[in-house]
Amino acid sequence: MTVYSLAVRHARLMGAAMLAAFLFVITIDRMIGHTSWAFAAAIIMLVLVNARMRLFNCPNCGKNLFFRGIFAVPWPNRTCTKCGLELDKKDAG
Repeated sequence: MTVYSLAVRHARLMGAAMLAAFLFVITIDRMIGHTSWAFAAAIIMLVLVNARMRLFNCPNCGKNLFFRGIFAVPWPNRTCTKCGLELDKKDAG
């Protein structure tokens, strides 16, 4: 698998985790009422799932696929913005 396809899989996992966190908070809110513990648990879960994001780097220069300047975005770059390597090609990683 290419580094880009692995990063896309991670982005999809994050989307599913976001939906699961949203449903978890709504379910807890319906069952026992409004509590900050549900939000805290959802945030901790999202941080733990997203910790892998820092591992998706360009094999040539090491730039992270999810960062555009200083901002992290939810979808990875297909082409490295630093060295120009096409990350979705089989020989890229």
